[in-house]
Amino acid sequence: QVQLVESGGGLVQAGGSLRLSCAASGRTFSTYAMGWFRQAPGKEREFVAAITWSGGYTYYADSRKGRFTISRDNDKNTVHLQMNSLKPEDTAVYYCAAHVDGLGSVFDRSAYTNWGQGTQVTVSS
Repeated sequence: QVQLVESGGGLVQAGGSLRLSCAASGRTFSTYAMGWFRQAPGKEREFVAAITWSGGYTYYADSRKGRFTISRDNDKNTVHLQMNSLKPEDTAVYYCAAHVDGLGSVFDRSAYTNWGQGTQVTVSS
């Protein structure tokens, strides 16, 4: 089991940047692939990005490629999401989550069993 706490959200103007962080507790953090999802009001939670346990592979939703970068530091039990060129449609609560092998692909939210409480990102036009 791993406990997750997100931080770094806030209010930013369109075109700006934010760096989200997810701090994990638990000695097994480095064994999990990690993902970021987001949920806007009235919408389903959607995949943003994921990274394998070693950090060797990363995955992005098509609309976020080139603007968002996921990274992790297993020594510090953290995973980050660097978000650049933000748009108003990026406004949402952003969640980090730990992926469980065998439950599904990293794109599938049902394959994640540990979630943080979320951090609000608001992009003004």
